Amino acid sequence: MTATGTADRLDLGVVLQTNPPAWRVVDLARRAELHGFSHVWTFDSHLLWQEPFVIYSQILSATHRVTVGPMVTNPATRDVTVTASLFATLNDMFGNRTVCGIGRGDSAVRVTNGKPVTLAELRAAVTTVRGLAGGQSVEYHGSTLHLPWAPDSRTPVWVAAYGPRALALAGEVGDGFILQLADPDIVAWSIDAVRQAAERAGRDPAEVTICVAAPAYVTDETPSGTGGDGPANRGGRSLAHAYDQCRWFGGMVGNHVAEIVARYGAGEGTGTGGDGPSIPRALTDFVAGRVDYDYNEHGRAGNTHTAFVSDEIVDRFCLVGPPERHVERLLELKALGVDQFALYLQHDANDETLQAYGELVRPAVQEAGRVRE
Repeated sequence: MTATGTADRLDLGVVLQTNPPAWRVVDLARRAELHGFSHVWTFDSHLLWQEPFVIYSQILSATHRVTVGPMVTNPATRDVTVTASLFATLNDMFGNRTVCGIGRGDSAVRVTNGKPVTLAELRAAVTTVRGLAGGQSVEYHGSTLHLPWAPDSRTPVWVAAYGPRALALAGEVGDGFILQLADPDIVAWSIDAVRQAAERAGRDPAEVTICVAAPAYVTDETPSGTGGDGPANRGGRSLAHAYDQCRWFGGMVGNHVAEIVARYGAGEGTGTGGDGPSIPRALTDFVAGRVDYDYNEHGRAGNTHTAFVSDEIVDRFCLVGPPERHVERLLELKALGVDQFALYLQHDANDETLQAYGELVRPAVQEAGRVRE
């Protein structure tokens, strides 16, 4: 992957919730691999859902190629040495097929009345997890630690970020960067911030893998969903219904954006300048109507606390509509430098979406890439 978005391909990942029964999650992961997905991610919030690392072992056992990891874990819920050991154990059992998505912490810490970690703590966590799970020795609380039983383990660490300082951290120390929304303007601004930080740190920006994650719902554009019963519209679901099924995502993203607005103020542009970093107005305008948020409904379709999320925001932040609209957006993201699109599968069309991406969307994206070379 170069810094100008000329990757040979756009990888596809899928993001699952570890809702019981866990075997359903394993089955979805298996089918995702059959449809050509390269990564299987899960939420990591130990009270809201089941423990993901237990389920990763079963996913890896039931598949052959997919890489698994959390989107995202955090340094507050688990001691980072425990996290590193978990990854190293999976790598020893199944080969190096893990990736660590990590952030400051959201639902996993907030439901216990905790707080997200500082950026300094996140930076330390990135280097510790990557080092220990990569067969290296690390300094930790005054001691030099290593995992002598995992010399060949390797786990890249991808940093989830929104605000300017977190984006800079991703560029400085992350093996990858995760942005959880698919608005092209915000994607472009975020990638630019990450790449600039990488360059300032003396890194090649192309070394940072770029992952955009957002819900995807494939359906037709008719008001009543009467477009047939193929993989693009099985069940006759309408576009309006698809928007409603993805509206929860704006609420989840709103939690992070609200913190950014509180720190930096409403966005005025798309760069940096003035007295401090500027964030794009597109990232902040939609939270004006946000009030309370119930973490009991976190990441769930039908969330009752997302009335402030308009159809326009869903359309910008997510991929909704017929297959050709998904292909168009994915090619746009690829041109901006995105290496992987990871689709959230938290809606009522899990199987249909996997099938549509496997049979219609992914082949079209690959073919377009070959034609443009």
